[in-house]
This record gives sequence, structure tokens and C-alpha cells, in this order.
Amino acid sequence: MRINGTETACYTLLSVTSDSKRYTEQKIKEDLQNENVSIKCEALKELIRNIINGEKYPNILMTVIRFVMPSQDHTIKKLLHLFWEVAPKYSADGKLLHEMILVCDAYRRDLQHPNEFVRGCTLRFLCKLKEPELLEPLMPSIIQCLDHRHAYVRRNAVLAIFTIYKNFDTLVPDAPDRILNFLAQEQDPSCKRNAFLMLLHVSQDTAVEYLSSCIDSVETFSETMQLVVVELIHKMKFMRCVLSLLNSTCSSVRYEAATTLITLSRAPGAIRAAASSSDIELRRKALELIVDLVTTRTADDLIVFLKKEILKASNSSSGPAPVPPSGDASNSESVTPPTNKNTDEDTYRFLLVRATREICFRFPSALPTIMSVLCDVLTYAELQDSKASIEICRLLRDTIYRHPQHRAAVLGKVMQLLPSVAGFDTLRHLLWICGEFCSKNEIAEFMLTVHKASTLLITVHSFRSLIWPVLIVESFCFSESSRTFCLGPLPLVQHELSRISAESGATAEENVDGAKPEDKERVAVSGTLDKKVTADGTYATQSALTIRSTLSGQQSTFKRPIIQAALFANSFMVGIALSVALVKLFCRYLENLNETLLSSTAEFKRQKNKFAAQCLLIISSMVHLARSGLIPHRTDPDVIERMWLCLVAIAEARADIIAAVERLGHDSLGELLDTQEAEQKANAKKKQQQQQVGDEAYEKTVDAGVDFTLLSAATDPNEQVDQFALTLSQALGSTTKPGDAYATSKLKKCTKRTIVVLPTSSHDPVYAEAFVSVNQFDIALDVLLVNQTNDTLQNLTLELSTLGDLKLVEKPRPLTLAPQDFANICANIKVSSTENGIIFGNIVYDIRGSAGESNYIVLSDIHIDILEYIQPATCSNPEFRQMWSDFEWENKVTVNTQVTDLRTYMSYVTKITNFRCLTPPEALRGDCNYFCATLYACSVFGEHVLASLCLEKQGDDQPVSGHVRIRAKTQGMAVTMGEKVRP
Repeated sequence: MRINGTETACYTLLSVTSDSKRYTEQKIKEDLQNENVSIKCEALKELIRNIINGEKYPNILMTVIRFVMPSQDHTIKKLLHLFWEVAPKYSADGKLLHEMILVCDAYRRDLQHPNEFVRGCTLRFLCKLKEPELLEPLMPSIIQCLDHRHAYVRRNAVLAIFTIYKNFDTLVPDAPDRILNFLAQEQDPSCKRNAFLMLLHVSQDTAVEYLSSCIDSVETFSETMQLVVVELIHKMKFMRCVLSLLNSTCSSVRYEAATTLITLSRAPGAIRAAASSSDIELRRKALELIVDLVTTRTADDLIVFLKKEILKASNSSSGPAPVPPSGDASNSESVTPPTNKNTDEDTYRFLLVRATREICFRFPSALPTIMSVLCDVLTYAELQDSKASIEICRLLRDTIYRHPQHRAAVLGKVMQLLPSVAGFDTLRHLLWICGEFCSKNEIAEFMLTVHKASTLLITVHSFRSLIWPVLIVESFCFSESSRTFCLGPLPLVQHELSRISAESGATAEENVDGAKPEDKERVAVSGTLDKKVTADGTYATQSALTIRSTLSGQQSTFKRPIIQAALFANSFMVGIALSVALVKLFCRYLENLNETLLSSTAEFKRQKNKFAAQCLLIISSMVHLARSGLIPHRTDPDVIERMWLCLVAIAEARADIIAAVERLGHDSLGELLDTQEAEQKANAKKKQQQQQVGDEAYEKTVDAGVDFTLLSAATDPNEQVDQFALTLSQALGSTTKPGDAYATSKLKKCTKRTIVVLPTSSHDPVYAEAFVSVNQFDIALDVLLVNQTNDTLQNLTLELSTLGDLKLVEKPRPLTLAPQDFANICANIKVSSTENGIIFGNIVYDIRGSAGESNYIVLSDIHIDILEYIQPATCSNPEFRQMWSDFEWENKVTVNTQVTDLRTYMSYVTKITNFRCLTPPEALRGDCNYFCATLYACSVFGEHVLASLCLEKQGDDQPVSGHVRIRAKTQGMAVTMGEKVRP
């Protein structure tokens, strides 16, 4: 509403100070014309205070315009914003004062000021103006601020346009379109939030248009932006988007989304969705408590509950896995399991499976109840290689090893789900389980599940020639009616080339059947070679690798079996797992034959060669595929070498090699499980001892008095203690105050230390002594200031700033120090992440009676060490590997030291970084010239940091060499921890 001469605003009444009586209009004018900035500020404050209280100063506007507005002091500029907000701008007849034209021009210059702070404050001030005559000339400059380089200016420009358009839409009629274009180009979260908020209130259709264009990425918005989106959903009843916001990482967004969903719909599904958006940490703590409290009587009921929760969590996101598509490499992206996104739902499923694993380990009788459900989860398409799927595979492995009575049932279930497994890593784990534990009848069933071939045309005397993959491919012939399961028809390369030829339009008779076996591949490839003439007239032939990649890149509806899909997706770790499994099964098959047939009989040799031929055909086909070039990406040579070793082991049939492969795997598994069990028992014993110590500390007699600290008197006459000594001891941190909940809790461990820092010299006019107390989430700064001069210091201010993720909670207030007087100033600094931080600043003061400028004393920097927030922690090997693959930032530090002992250097690293060694002591025993260990630590903010220590030494007296690889989720953590290790 327009404020004219007859309509004045109702302002807040302020109390008049004792100094106000001596301020007359003439005195104010004189002070406003004074060159001293502080005197000018005081006069301007008094003028604002008097105008608010109803005083009239009709002849003072020109004085302010001439002598105050040209000032570049930021304090004066902020006071001017307050002055022009309350000063009368209209004459008695309702017309705008002529002086306001000059004011308008001054603010136009401020909107073009090079300092972003001046621009931003001016834009905020314009949001409070209600005079369209003043705003109209400023509109071009306001719109120009939308393109400023600094986000602070753009953010306030959006708010200014929002307020002006809401009050006077004729001044900027195209504001919604401008803001929509601004949203499409803006990257700053706060600017986008303000722009979307404006569209929400002034043009909801435009807001919906923008949200519809980016609805798939709404989960990646910032928290403030998501809250505004929820507000729009509440107004527009946008149901699709609110359901996706229930999975937000911010608890406040999830709460608002759940509240909005219940408001918009009373359907049972909506209520269940709102109620299920629980915090993952709460679920984690609840499951840990459940596992600790389970007993033999409650184990079965708890397993039934966990079974329902696993089904609920799995069915909410997926269904049974389809057969992996893709007959081509271009489609390999669709069958390659996605990387773990570590969403709350995935973490919750992992926690459920881990709780189930721990309960089944303690109560094996509960295994049959939940086994079928866990195996079915492995076939869900969207879970694939999630943490829950891998944990289920470990549960199956431990069950077969620890409880052999369940081996047959578990292996039978694994055989059933093997062709329909969703993830490649999951498939690799299951293949390893089958190779490790199958025996007798399970061997034949596994071979049928992987691949069932027809008659093998091979003779015993040609057995030695099977070492070469190409000869193997040429030595086998299969009928077209062969049954295929996990692997598909063999040889893989020959059938793939035949399929590509058939899809490209050529017949199989033309390209394959008309040629000899050794020419089939050559014919299929040579028909696609393209000769080109180079600049010098010679012929250049396109490489076969490029041709094959092009052929394999053609779109196709062909669906591959799961193992074949993994190989064509260049996931040859599955091929390695299958090759090793076949070696183990071959060894076990020979043992079974020895029990039934004599090794010298012809039937024994025939059966041995027949099984070996099947294994060799499978492995050689995978090796041939890896070398053929049909895979668009280059296969790792180590992968081919590992499969080749398995092939040679079966072909030569050396009993010592094959037995070693089987024995080492089984022994390593037993050693791993024994070590994990010992660690669990040690941790449980340590936890029980800590709990007993805590119980003894709180143990009191029945009639002991209860001390209520808040209700106790300031001085208890019955308490005969030296209060000075107690206070001093508490300040030094050696004792704690009785009844101090913080000091007696676990949080006390996070109060690392209190250090004393001297930010100033003893020769400075103001001596400063800072006591820095590093707590869990904040830093308490207690600064002692001593006036060492004979003058009274006014407006003495401790100005602090920070570098890093440190934030000053509240600025210290100014104070006055008498000569030789002292005072304490307290400041709290919030710590939000684990990084090295620096606190710096200066002391500013004025000397009473001096007309000069303020005096400054620059303080020495106060460094906050990252180790104050790093604590040694422990985690399981699977969790370590998962975090190692998830974390993006790695810092590789080369070891440069004079230490000659490997373990001494590891102890040195763990001491200076607060790492804990996760490698078991048993694995570190012995004396050798190389050393590998894994280290882990966690910050008080829940940030994880990992390290891999790889050391060696060339001789007995040579220094240690090697490197330390540090991985963390944030760059700052990785770099800072690397600086600690680097000498």
C-alpha cells in the first residue's frame, strides 16, 4: 500500500538515552558534518532514534545527502538504510520530496558498486521500500544484479524482484519469465531456493513448469530447495514428487514430506509410506539392541520378524530379476550391476541381513526358517550387487562351513537360483561356494546347471593337445539342440560370430557352415574388413578389434545366460571364479572315482578324460573370448593368466597342484572365520568389562543420598573442600565436577585437551592469552585481555575469523577496559567436519580522548589439528572393502624414513594419525622384508578414513620404503591425513 502524506507508518518506540537530551537539531547537523566517522555514526543513530519517536526534522535531509551519503564506511551505509526507511519521503500535499531524486541516484550507484557487500545490503534495503516512484528508476540496475558473479548479490536481487513484483507488478511485468530463465542457468543452491520461492508465491504455474522439467533430479536438490518443493507440493497436491522426497537424506525434508503426504491423502498406502520413512540411525541402533537381547526363547520369533522386514524392504524396491538382456556390448551397461549408492533402504536391508547372520551364528536352529527368503532376495533385479546381497552370500558360506548338516539344503537352493541371480558379484560369490563345497552328486548337478553338452568328440590320445584354446575349440562339436543354462552354447566365440552374421543378413551356411572349422572365424571376420587407401597410396586395413566392437555394438533383442552376460560385460572375475571352481570340482571328482574304480582301469581314464574335457572346454572358451576382441574393452592380462593356469592345472592333472588349490582355499576360509570369531569374542568381552566398570562407578547403597546438582545450594556447609583448588583442577581437566553429566558420559572422551595460546606479544598494548578447549562438536575459546597502557580503551573488540569448516557462533561484544584492567571474552566456534582449521583475527580498540583512527593488533594464528577429532575405530573386512571401493578421494604418500623396522614404522604411523590396525596380529607375525596392513579411523562426525600400508626393505640395515594409500569421502580429509604421514 502506498504511504502518502496522510498515511504514516507505525514504528516501534525506542527508549531515549540520557545523552539524547543534549542532541539538538543544530548539534546533529554539526556532528553529521564532522569528518570523524564514529561521531558521524553516533549522530546518525540519534537522528534515527528521534525520528522513530516522532521528532520532526524538515531541514535535515540535505545535510544527510551532502555529508553522510558520500561516505564509503559500511557502518554508515547500513545506518543510512535504516534512516531512509523511517525518514518521511512525501511532503504535506502527498507529493514526493525533490530531495529523494538525489537519494535515488545515490542508491543506483550503490547497486553498481564493485563491492558485493554494498550491493547486497542495498538490495535488501530496497525490499523494504514502498514507494514505486523511488523503485522505478532503479529497476534496470536491480535486474542487472541477477548476472553478478557473486551469489550473495544474485540471491538478494531475486528477493528484491520478488518483493517489488508482489507490491508493484507493473514495475517488472516479466518477472516470472526472467526468474524462470535465471533458474535454468543458476547453480548456487541458495539462489535457486529464493528464485523458486518467488515463483511459488507469484506464479505457481511457472513453478510447476520448472519442477516438471527437473522432477527426476529433485532428490539431488539442496535441503532448502527441497523444503520449498514440499511447500509447492502441499499447495498443488503434487503426489508423485512427495513420494520421492520421502527418501531424502535430510531428516527435516523427510519429516515435512511425510506430513504433507498425510495431509494430501488419507489412503492406507500413503500413511504406510509416511510412517516407514524412519531414520536409518534409529533403525541401526534398534537392530543392535535386538541382537544383544536375543535369547533361545525369542530367537525363532525374532527370525520371523526379520524375515518379514527383509521381504518388506526388498519388495519395496524390486521384483524378481529378468534374464539379463544383451547380446551385445552396447547393452552391457544394462546388465552390469550398478555401483552401490548406499541409500537408506539399501543400508537398512544390509543391517537386517547382518542381524540375521549374527543371530543364526548363535542359534543355528533358526536357519531353515529364513534360508529360502534370503536366497530369493538374490534374484531381485534392483538389488543386484547391493551390500545386502553380498552379506547373504557370506551367510550361506558360513552356514555350510560351520553347520555341515545344512550343506545339502543350502547347495540345492543355490543350484536353483544360480541361473537367475541378478548381480555379477553375487554370482561370483555363489560360484565360489559351489566350487568349495560341492561333492559327489552336487558336482554333476553343478555341471548341468552351468552347461549341459551333447556327445564330446574327443579321443584319449589327443588329450595333451587340449592346452591350446584354439585347438580345443576345433576339437568339439555340439548339436544345435544342446541345453543351455548359465553359460550357453560353446564355443562362445564361434556361436557369437554365427549370431552376428545371422543378424547382419548373411546366412549361417554362407559364413560358417560352408567353411572348415579352422576357417569359420576367419570367414566371419574377413567379410567385414574395410580396406582404405592412405595418403602415400598404400593399403591400410581396419583392425579386427574395431570391427568386432562395431559388430558387437549392434542393437539386438538377444538375451544371454547370466555367466555369458557377465563375460560379454567384461566382468571376467566371474570367469575366474568359475575356472577355480572347476579345478576344485575336478579334484573332488577324481577322489570319487578312486573310491569306485581303480586308477588303472580304462573306465577310470575314460570318465576322467570326459570330465576334464568338459572343464577344459568351458575354461578355454572363456580364454578365447577374452582374446578374441569381441569384448569392446580390453581384458586385463592377469585375468587371462589366472584362467590359463586353471586350464593347465586340469590338462596336466598333477595331483599336488590340484590338491593344493582345494586345500589352500578351505584352510584360508577356516582361518578367516576363526579369526573373525576370536575378534567378536574379544570385543564382546571388552564391552562387558567396560559395562562392569561403569556399573561399579554408579553402584551405591540403598540409603545413599541422591545429589541433585541443580537443586543444591551454592555453598554446602557440609562439604569441606578447597573450592579454589577444585576450580583450578577442573580448569586443568584433571578432575570433573561431581554430577557433571557431560564429564561422566562417553562424550567426555571427545574432550581432547585444553591448550594455552598467546595470540599477542607481552609488549603489545593489549596482552591476550587464549585458553582453547577442543570438545566434540565445538571449540571453546576463553581469551584473557589485559590493558597494559595507562589509557582507557573504548570499543575494544575481539574480531575473529576462521578458515576451514569452522564457524564462529557469536561475535564477542565490545567492552571498555580501564588502565591496567583485564577482562575475559568467551567465543564458541562450531566444528562441522574433520579438517584442519585456523582461527585468526585482531583486536580493535579506541583510546578515550583521542580523535585518531582505531588501533589494531593482529593476533597470531591458532591452528586446530585434525587429530583432535580422529578416533581409532574398527570395522569388518567386508565393510572396509566396501568403503574402499566407494570413497572417491585417494592420497598416495611415498614413505621416506630412516626407520629400519617394518613394525616400528607401522606403530609410528598409527600413533601420529590415530589409526587402528585392522590386520590381525596373527597375520603380522614372522620375519620378512615386506609388510602389508590395513588401517581405519573414524571422526566424531561419523566420517571414515581408510589406509593401506605397503612397506618393504631391501636389506637388513636398509630403511623402510613403500607407500601409504589413504582414502576418504572428502578431499580435505584425505589430504590432511596424508600430510600427517608425510615427514
